[in-house]
Amino acid sequence: MAEPVTHLLYLHGFRSSPQSTKARVMAAWVQQHRPDLTWWCPQLPPSPAEAMQMLFDGTAHCPAAQTGVIGSSLGGFYATAVAEHLGCRAVLLNPAIEPARDLAKYIGETTAWHSNERFFFRPEFIDELRAIAPGELTKLERYFAVIAKGDEVLSWVEMSTRYRGCKIRLLEGSDHALSDFDADLPDVLAFLGLTLPASVTSG
Repeated sequence: MAEPVTHLLYLHGFRSSPQSTKARVMAAWVQQHRPDLTWWCPQLPPSPAEAMQMLFDGTAHCPAAQTGVIGSSLGGFYATAVAEHLGCRAVLLNPAIEPARDLAKYIGETTAWHSNERFFFRPEFIDELRAIAPGELTKLERYFAVIAKGDEVLSWVEMSTRYRGCKIRLLEGSDHALSDFDADLPDVLAFLGLTLPASVTSG
């Protein structure tokens, strides 16, 4: 049985931030139930290469067997790369499969979802995404994908094919944002071995 996670990383999606609903749900759960965890939910830079360097540097000293990464959309793509690099567990929430293809239409100036901040998504970022793309997954048991058939942005078939053989929670409806994420949270926590401290459960 896998060791419980002691280091937990959350990666937001394209144009998103640590203020996303799912990120805030996870942060609140950690703060309320497991403040002993090492929790990191960084604001990722627009450059995929810079984002991955930040993540590799930030997890360099994390114990692989006790580290978990949760990634949503583009963050799921990054989470897969981190899991392959570090050898840790990863939860993918409607993960992007081919962001170099899908994000090409956003080249230029765009805005963040949770602020009025504008940023440039540069043409060279597409090549950076291609360079990051993980190959064949090395250990399928390392991954748990939550995939919504109702995703209006990404193809659930493509996501399911990419993570075939991994643990998958396939939702009949829902949406790209997983607006009903609270219902998925118990399975996410269980996969990461996250439970309430003994002092809480015994009380």
